[in-house]
Amino acid sequence: MTAASSLVLVLAGVGAGLAGTITGLASLVSYPALLAVGLPPLTANVTNTVALSCTAIGAAAGSQPELRGQRERVLRLGAVCVVGGALGALLLLVTPAEAFERIVPWLIALASLLLLARPLVQRGGESSGHRHPVVVAGMFGAAVYAGYFGAAAGVLMLALLSAATTDSHARVNALKNVVLGLGNATAAIGFALLGPVSWAAAVPLAAGFFAGGLLGPRIVRRLPATALRVAIALLGLALSVRLGLQAYG
Repeated sequence: MTAASSLVLVLAGVGAGLAGTITGLASLVSYPALLAVGLPPLTANVTNTVALSCTAIGAAAGSQPELRGQRERVLRLGAVCVVGGALGALLLLVTPAEAFERIVPWLIALASLLLLARPLVQRGGESSGHRHPVVVAGMFGAAVYAGYFGAAAGVLMLALLSAATTDSHARVNALKNVVLGLGNATAAIGFALLGPVSWAAAVPLAAGFFAGGLLGPRIVRRLPATALRVAIALLGLALSVRLGLQAYG
């Protein structure tokens, strides 16, 4: 790993950390950057997941006002995501990818539409909607996907949590960042022990992820919530089309 490649990965990590904490689309920036510096796809995937864990650390540090009062949610959904992330990592290491890749575009498209429809489907003022079995099951499925590959896993989680509560976008986004990070961290441990991680690439990428994760929540506080939600949904729909063309083309 040359100095130039390391710098590219730091910058990509900052951009991906911002993208992840603001929109849930971190891997769309970081995964191509890992491929660009010469890593093969599987190594790039597991290295990306290992480094991505640092986004949650930065996001948690930068989201203290939004996380206040959400301890129960973090513990409950974090446990779900830990199990899901571990299962996703196992699936990546032992199963072929084709079937999963064909399902993912539909999941992302559904999540994006759910974000657009939030005013119609959210549980009118009920703050405990995150306990609903459908939401818990959906979060588990999104965590499995996050451990497996993870592009737009944050969009899936954000859509579910947004539909389940009338909390502000900033609070829901902060919760998503932390519980998704727990799932990623669990998968990262498995990859560190069993996967072909490139530590020379993971370290600079992780440093960038941390910085981007720290800055992202501060930006979210200042952006109009409705416009941001619509922008995330449209980006998710575009991603679903792109992944669909790759999977079915």
